[in-house]
Amino acid sequence: MLTTRSQRWRDRRCHWIPDATEIDPKQLAVDVISTKNQAAPFVRAHHYTASMPVARLSAGLFANAGGGRSELVGVCVFSHPVNNASVPKSAGLADPRTACDLGRLVIDDSQGGNAETFLIARAFRLLRREKPEILSVISYADPVRRVDPDGRVILPGHCGLIYRAANSQYSGRSSPRTDLILPDGQPISSRALSKIRNAECGQRYAIDALLSAGARPPRFGEDRADWLADLERTGFLRRRRHPGCHTYLFPLTKAARIAARKVPSLPYPVLDRSATLGDVTALPLLHHAA
Repeated sequence: MLTTRSQRWRDRRCHWIPDATEIDPKQLAVDVISTKNQAAPFVRAHHYTASMPVARLSAGLFANAGGGRSELVGVCVFSHPVNNASVPKSAGLADPRTACDLGRLVIDDSQGGNAETFLIARAFRLLRREKPEILSVISYADPVRRVDPDGRVILPGHCGLIYRAANSQYSGRSSPRTDLILPDGQPISSRALSKIRNAECGQRYAIDALLSAGARPPRFGEDRADWLADLERTGFLRRRRHPGCHTYLFPLTKAARIAARKVPSLPYPVLDRSATLGDVTALPLLHHAA
């Protein structure tokens, strides 16, 4: 075993529960939910990024509650790929519309250690039913440990153990990159930065996110690119090199499995539990899947 605990979320903070705890499938259900009214509020309340990707479908994990009610205790969001090039690279499919990302997977700490595989398996079935054009799902595991200025862990960094448990295909890392980091340790997405620099649709939301984090407002007439450069020059934003996320593939059909032969199939990465900063992947990657 690589770990004896499962990661859970509540109020944007990571919690850990014993893997030995188990769910009761009779008390749970998975169904398609509204991205706007159900998935987005749950993700923003609990996920460490407090943000939603552009979703193609959202599925919710429901638990029986008192008075015959059901309570939303987990969310799986299938989103548009990070870019069109990621689909042939990570799934072996030529048409970007035939794959999606597992953009968010959030389960609160009321659920047992095997809730992820329960949710993922049933969410995949719903995805095939609702979006039959989607043949594969790509998922990423961010191995970089993130800590806020007070030393509190925002994201412990992970190597995708749950994707391994769900029998995915590991294809290596995404491309290394340089992130711009907020004072609380959170990175700003490159897409948000592009919207600000190029005055694209959605720039207001991206600017408001920076202001909420404590950035000074842009001065009257100040070029947005110059504003971002000044935030970096004054130390509000700082650069950090990212080694790339671990990439996993879930082919959902026979055609997708055939296409996946074009993609590397590598040994699963292993978590270095002694790591306290940076990349928590055990190196070198010589460990083979059990």
